[in-house]
Amino acid sequence: MNKYELKNGLRVMIETIPTCRSVSFGIWVKTGSRYESVDNNGISHFIEHMLFKGTNRHSAKDIADRFDGIGGNVNAFTSKEYTCYYAKVLDQHLPIAVDILSDMFFDSLLNEVELAKEKNVILEEISMYEDTPDDTVHDLASRAAFHDHPLAYSILGTAERLHAMGSDNLRGYMGERYRIDNTVISVAGNVGEEVLELLERYFGQFGVRGQDTSLESPVFHSRALFHRKKTEQNHLCLTFPGSSIKAPNLYAMILLNNTIGGGMSSRLFQEIREKRGLAYSVYSYHTSYADSGLFTVYAGTAPKQTQDVYNITMELLNDFAAEGMSEAELHRGKEQLKGNLILSLESTSSRMNRLGKNELMLGRHYTLDEMLERIDQVKLYDVSEIMETMMAEPCAVALVGSNEKVLSGIGREFIVSSSVETSAGE
Repeated sequence: MNKYELKNGLRVMIETIPTCRSVSFGIWVKTGSRYESVDNNGISHFIEHMLFKGTNRHSAKDIADRFDGIGGNVNAFTSKEYTCYYAKVLDQHLPIAVDILSDMFFDSLLNEVELAKEKNVILEEISMYEDTPDDTVHDLASRAAFHDHPLAYSILGTAERLHAMGSDNLRGYMGERYRIDNTVISVAGNVGEEVLELLERYFGQFGVRGQDTSLESPVFHSRALFHRKKTEQNHLCLTFPGSSIKAPNLYAMILLNNTIGGGMSSRLFQEIREKRGLAYSVYSYHTSYADSGLFTVYAGTAPKQTQDVYNITMELLNDFAAEGMSEAELHRGKEQLKGNLILSLESTSSRMNRLGKNELMLGRHYTLDEMLERIDQVKLYDVSEIMETMMAEPCAVALVGSNEKVLSGIGREFIVSSSVETSAGE
């Protein structure tokens, strides 16, 4: 892995993998719903869609035809803190991918006709997520924990805000966020330093610069939100403070998550599904941001069983806080994490993603040996310290379902949400 800068200062990450014939190429931009306001919420995701809708040289169909014609893949995704446009092609076709993606990045038309059509596409995407309660509950969980902070905003935005956006709004926002200092190019696969000449040709004219505004760190709120929706199940999320992407205890947090609800051998899965049969889907996950994080437990269960699932989950978490993780769980978690890490690096796509995200969000890169060493250095007391911090205050609660009677059993005063912002989508 090597880091370079083009003549204009644009950062380029390259990892040469001569044993494969594919190349993954990505353009990473530090923009997402975190950088939006209430008035333009959803604009980052909208721009991501619109960059596929045609340029002066390529129509939307041309873009699709060119990649289909070379057997390649092209796509994009928007998160709360970054957006990525990427392609995976045979090494001989990398110049085609760079040509088309750079054209999309610099010269998308953003015309009003395509804008109107794509608004409708995103509205359908919003409707799809609103029809999926086990997706919407996770956005509700972010709102419960982060309240009115931008990290609580939906990535998709809302229909009302979407309708108000025009091409001038998109161009203005791109001028603010799509800057050299906010952008990283990452390439992984059968390439060498010669790719720099190609990138210089297509990205050397990039000259948008500016000064970034400082981010306000979120405050964790122990709120409880309920969204009434006709469902067969109640969808429940319990959310606690987590670790940021830069936190020294990040791997301890990941190991904690794996033990509590990260897989089929986890305590939650074994206790709630295998032993008691109270849920089909029950798990936990950890989300890291630049300066904060969230640890969330999810379960989907029948309304009459929701209180039992809540009580069992809280009892399990309190027991874990009191007794800690066992040596066997720690060892198994480390081996699982190391195995997942090593296997993920066998793909040029995952290597490109790791390069781009690390450079954009961390500004540094750990070698595989360094990451394995950090995992091995985690001790039982590291996990206990995190758990103690997590449980120091009440969790945030999010519930989507048709029966509000269960709320009294949970013992929380819920704020009823009439509309739920939806979760991320490509």
